[in-house]
Amino acid sequence: MAKKQFKAESKRLLEMMINSIYTQREIFLRELISNASDAIDKIYYKALTDDKLVFNKDSYYIKIAADKDSRTLTITDTGIGMSKEELENNLGIIAKSGSFAFKKDNEAKDGHNIIGQFGVGFYSAFMVADVVTVISKALGSDEAYKWESQGADGYTIVPSDNDEVGTTVILKIKNNTEDENYDEFLEEYRLRSIIKKYSDFIRYPIKMDVMSQRPKEGSDDNELEDYTEEQTVNSMVPIWRKNKSELTAEDYERFYFDKHYGFDKPLKHIHISADGAVVYRAILFIPEKTPFDYYTKEYEKGLELYSNGVLIMNKCADLLPDYFSFVKGMVDSEDLSLNISREMLQHDRQLQLIAKNIKSKIKSQLQNMMKDEREKYEQFFKSFGRQLKFGVYNDYGIDKDVLQDLLMFYSSKEKKPVTLDEYVSRMPEDQKYIYYASGESIDRIEKLPQTEVVADAGYEILYFTDDVDEFAVKMMMQYKDKEFKSVSSGDLGIESNSSEEEADAASEHKDLFEAMKGILSDKVKTVKASKRLKSHPVCLSNEGELTIEMEKVLRSMPNGQDVKADKVLEINVNHEVFRYLQDAYQQDKEKLSLYTHLLYNQALLIEGLPIQDPVAFTNDICKVMV
Repeated sequence: MAKKQFKAESKRLLEMMINSIYTQREIFLRELISNASDAIDKIYYKALTDDKLVFNKDSYYIKIAADKDSRTLTITDTGIGMSKEELENNLGIIAKSGSFAFKKDNEAKDGHNIIGQFGVGFYSAFMVADVVTVISKALGSDEAYKWESQGADGYTIVPSDNDEVGTTVILKIKNNTEDENYDEFLEEYRLRSIIKKYSDFIRYPIKMDVMSQRPKEGSDDNELEDYTEEQTVNSMVPIWRKNKSELTAEDYERFYFDKHYGFDKPLKHIHISADGAVVYRAILFIPEKTPFDYYTKEYEKGLELYSNGVLIMNKCADLLPDYFSFVKGMVDSEDLSLNISREMLQHDRQLQLIAKNIKSKIKSQLQNMMKDEREKYEQFFKSFGRQLKFGVYNDYGIDKDVLQDLLMFYSSKEKKPVTLDEYVSRMPEDQKYIYYASGESIDRIEKLPQTEVVADAGYEILYFTDDVDEFAVKMMMQYKDKEFKSVSSGDLGIESNSSEEEADAASEHKDLFEAMKGILSDKVKTVKASKRLKSHPVCLSNEGELTIEMEKVLRSMPNGQDVKADKVLEINVNHEVFRYLQDAYQQDKEKLSLYTHLLYNQALLIEGLPIQDPVAFTNDICKVMV
């Protein structure tokens, strides 16, 4: 019996595929099961046009059998089988796919689609097997043939005894090495887990002889005995192919838990059945709680991606924008262009259309939740609002128009989170800006002296407590033609009845403020009379786009130590403390220095900024007391 050689290019492809294309050895079982499913589909196609051929779905199945003693794993299907010529052409020439040719000749309109378009998945078997044997009898043929190969060296084809139409693939599993445990592919539990992971929704039964226990007959002491029974180990009908009307909320929750999308209970699900420019099915979930690793580098976004019920990627990141990375779920499509390993997707138009559609569906669901289930939306935003804000800021604000209506901030008046639209809709006619105040917490912001004049004017203030908040609104610049304005900004746009008096005060005390600026040196850009303070003696404001809160965030980053906002020390000239400053300026320059440093450090503490020299600060307090 002469051994036939693979063609040179096929030999190189085989070696490359075994060593490079597939990153996980377990993929081989998925590929062989998909091929078996394709073989059954081909009989179904034939039955559509051949009146003599009756397709009874109950007669078709795939059987998996492991034999530890002989170290063989057998995959049998009752599909269309292969003739000698087909074995030669489909298995002897790598990457010549019989399924692809069949598909071109037998286009069907009923939703079935043949997966094996590239003809190389079969050879993944050599990752785990020393010898691969294929015994097949084609539909309508009287003879069966055996194809056998030990890898790149070549193959043989000889007649074989096989009474039933179909194909049997026998893998002689490799012996264990120091680095690889091949025994796992002979273990029942491991085989079942691989089937469940990749092929659970193959439309035909995948059967296995499963070991179970039962009470031993005739035993009085509840003694158990082992026995083997054939079981179907795949679900076959995926939930996403069912009509929404057939499913309950409990069905979706069970699917969420079964797929291990999270330990929480999903807030919402989105069931998509798209039949337009691109055909796909999807079930998406908006989780209730933030995963423990969500805001870390270890978190991996993405949706499970299926092709006709076969899992081809655990996490397809291209289907979700980063700002919706919290979404869990799966997508199943017949229109995807896959590369030869099915493990990576070509960035083609179909994938882009699916991703665009999914993004739109998620946004619509969130908007509906905000409108109709406000409490749920606030719960969602508490968990994932920071990610939406980051999405506004990221990539130079390219997605700000998509996300701005989903944002919420705590309101000084409403005492709860509000949207930007709600804020703007109740702005008084004379209000020029959307005012905000930044701080570590709501409680801390409410105590900021800078908020006094804005609150006294009757204007609502948004409280920014996330480190990304100010960066996001700086990127937005405005919302519905209203600019954002920090309560610490130099010009608040609020007309004061005593503006002339304040201007006179600034001019009158110019020398005092210049003396204080000289004492503080480069710690502040200037010292001036405040237009915003009512009851507090001092505060810090800023000039320019970089605010004090932004400085704190940036300085906390690895390379942000030199970032510095232009700080202004504002003094309340109507506070009695100012009288002591005036007296010190006239009579005791040393005391003026003491008071200036105390007020500056007080302003730092109010802002939540560190004092450069705490010991000097405490000594200054003691000097005032004695």
